[in-house]
Amino acid sequence: MTNTSRPGLIAAWLFILAGLIALMVTVGGATRLTDSGLSITEWDLVMGSLPPMSDAAWAEVFEKYKTIPEYEEVNFGMSLAEFKEIFWWEWSHRNLGRFIGLFVFFPLLFWSVRGVVKGGLRLRLWGIFLLVGLQGAIGWFMVASGLSERVDVSQYRLALHLGTAFILFGLVVWQWIALLRPPGRAATKAGLGRLTFAFGAALFCQIILGAFVAGLRAGKTYNTWPLMDGQFVPEGYFNGAAGLSHMFETIEAVQFNHRTGAYLIFAFAAFLMLQTWNGGKARGYGAAIFCGVFAQMLLGIWTLVAVVPMSLGLLHQLGALMLLALTIVAAYDLSGKRTPSS
Repeated sequence: MTNTSRPGLIAAWLFILAGLIALMVTVGGATRLTDSGLSITEWDLVMGSLPPMSDAAWAEVFEKYKTIPEYEEVNFGMSLAEFKEIFWWEWSHRNLGRFIGLFVFFPLLFWSVRGVVKGGLRLRLWGIFLLVGLQGAIGWFMVASGLSERVDVSQYRLALHLGTAFILFGLVVWQWIALLRPPGRAATKAGLGRLTFAFGAALFCQIILGAFVAGLRAGKTYNTWPLMDGQFVPEGYFNGAAGLSHMFETIEAVQFNHRTGAYLIFAFAAFLMLQTWNGGKARGYGAAIFCGVFAQMLLGIWTLVAVVPMSLGLLHQLGALMLLALTIVAAYDLSGKRTPSS
């Protein structure tokens, strides 16, 4: 017996929530690709949901944007019409976040009061709500890094923001599948669940490496494959400050890391497919994950050599979300017996 009297309803709500988070990540990617993230220089949880409603209000927010380094050093002289184009991307991203918060809070409050959800499930769902709120705070933490001394946000904070979004998405997908699948399943081969979990962890690390590429706009250079302008390891990889942090500080380093990560993920997916080949249902999961990785790798190469057009960049990001969802579902189904409350 699950800790809800309406498992189908809660599962449908979680499915929609996962879709909203995927949309949020996509709009966030568009905000990044259009250099829109710093267009709104303040955070107001309530009144910030309203856009400028008059010419005077538009002039005021534009003047605030003119005070930050990005305007002075990158967009100096841009027109109000050009500013509005980047403003609407950031405004849409923030307000979609607000909508997601309300979409989680009000149904969950109602179901908690009415006893529709209870026990461990209620705690997990409220934990998802808290993570939604934390993600909003991390988003402002990221934006704040680009408002004073930088012309862009910190790549470390961007990676934190994107990583948290993928964790949130993954938790929602896991809870969704847990409500739909009956308990008491068993993997067809010992250890497949742990192996698939390990692949999911490796995939998440690769996604974070991709966040650093986005953070430094590293996809706009070295637009050749398989070599980086004629070299496997670019000369600039070893330039700059010594130490582990250098791996995330230069365009050469972050792009090389992401490329190398893709090769390792491809090899891991091939190994996983081989391990599941004689495993019945597991075989389908292994093949699907391998095909997904292969398609994502081809899409990544296409995006790179095309110098990251928005359509391909967003499709590549969406592909990462779908591949992670597939991996989570596979890991859940191949993890052996579970308790009825899972």
